This record gives sequence, structure tokens and C-alpha cells, in this order.
Amino acid sequence: MFAVEIKNLSKSFGEKQAVSGLDMTVPMGAIYGFIGENGSGKSTTEKMICGLIPKSGGSIKLYGRDHTDIDVRSSLGVLIEAPGCFPSLTVWDNMMLEAANLGIENAEEAVIKMLKTVRMEGAAGNKYKNCSLGMKQRVGIAMALLGDPTLLVLDEPLNGLDADGMRIMREVFLDVIADGKRSIIVSSHLLGELQKVATHYGIIRHGRMICELTADELDASCRTYVALRARDMKRAKGLLFEKYSRVEEDEAEYIRVYDKTTPEEIVTFLYEKGIVVTEIMTDKIGLEEYYTDLMNGGKS
Repeated sequence: MFAVEIKNLSKSFGEKQAVSGLDMTVPMGAIYGFIGENGSGKSTTEKMICGLIPKSGGSIKLYGRDHTDIDVRSSLGVLIEAPGCFPSLTVWDNMMLEAANLGIENAEEAVIKMLKTVRMEGAAGNKYKNCSLGMKQRVGIAMALLGDPTLLVLDEPLNGLDADGMRIMREVFLDVIADGKRSIIVSSHLLGELQKVATHYGIIRHGRMICELTADELDASCRTYVALRARDMKRAKGLLFEKYSRVEEDEAEYIRVYDKTTPEEIVTFLYEKGIVVTEIMTDKIGLEEYYTDLMNGGKS
């Protein structure tokens, strides 16, 4: 049984087709990275999963039951766009209001537990409006976790975070799924950060699912390359262009050779041409480059 199973999902807004024939499966205990460009249908899909907007067609099942089932709806925790908090109230008071809204027994105990989970227990007395963006995002996740949901749906929770905020958010995600009972759908444009925690991926374009794969499948699919620097970069690049079929220069000003070869072979080849290699290594492309290749119709 999947945490989420979607078949042939569609959504139209007037004449605009936002989602069309989308299939999607989220395993139990997964951190599912939901990826796509702006306007691809990510947020629309997430809102349909949560029942915030009606679908036009297809089916959505959560834990084997229709997503409109009252019991199944109670298993959802949602953070889409922004937390629904009162700016002038403290973090604690906002959390307690949400607990009251959900009818949670032992509300204080539940709020303390969730604030600890998102590393916000020390900021409970802060007014929400005075919290940093990262703190606000964590408050939103804490609110989504109230009521002990089994599925979290998070829309761009990493936006605007600094390095420390990113680290804390990754720790939070891993803590949430640690017992294997919860699953997370998280959309983000920060693919490098998403790759550090996601166990599964779904890549959407123009309202259709292009592919779904596990983190292991991504790793196996990503191209290996040899990256190097040389004393004469211009001449080295020209010679490598002549010898190999795919040679590129990356943003860090390394020459990358994607052909099947070895560092030793490249060093020997350039040395024989009178060029000294100063740095060389093998590596793999990451999620961001895999995604870019996919969008451009290339092979990863």
C-alpha cells in the first residue's frame, strides 16, 4: 500500500489545463521530492491531494482510501504557501490556537513536543512577526505536525533559508520519517538541498509526470565524468574536444569529460601534448544537472 496513489489526475481552470493525466505514487516512509518548473502543476497537485481544491478527473488515494474520506483527511499535515499564523501573537499562542482548532487533547504537551521536533522550543515566546523566515517555516511545519499526521505535504519549505536553516530543516525531515510511519511530499526548486534528504522523486512538466525514481535509481542514472584543470586550460580544452565526443566547462571552471575514460588516460594524453594537469577527479552529476538534462531532452 502506498501513502499516496494518484491515477490519471486532471485539473482545469477554465480553458487552462493545469494537470493532465498525472500518475504518482508515494511509498510509506518516503521523503518524496516533487520537482518541476514554475507553472508545472506541483502546487495544484498538492492542493488536490489535500482537498483544498477539487479535481477535474482521475483518482487520489491516501493509504488505500479515497482522499475525501474523513478519517484519511485527518491523517494529513499541510504547509502550502505560508503558515496561517497571527503576526502579533507568540509562536506558543499560535500553536495553542491550532491545537484548539484541531481539538487536540493535552494540547500543551503536544505543542511542546512539536516545537522540540522543529528546534523551536527556545523561541516559543517570540512574536511570530519577529521570527526569521527560517523560523516561520519551522513553525509552519510544527503546526502541520500537530495531531500526529501520517502524511506531510510541504510546498517550498526551503525557500529563503540560510545554510543553518537548511541543515535544521533536513534534520527535521529525517526525524519526522524516522519511525517509518510518516511520509513527506516536499516540493522545492533547491534541488541540491532536496537531494540530501529525498528517498524518492517525481518530476512533473506541463501538468504531466515525466518520471518517478528512487534515490538509488537516480544515483545509478547519473552520468560519471572526469573533471580537471590544467596549466593551459584553453589548449587542453581544445585537444580534449578533438579526442572526446562530449567535453564541457562547468561554472567552477573545470573541464569535464563525459566519455568513458579514466583520469590516467587523460593525464597521459595531455602530458604527451606538453600540457600539465594540475587537478583531476571523477564525479557524478547531481539531481540539478539530471533534471536539466531531462528538461532539455538529453540523456543523464
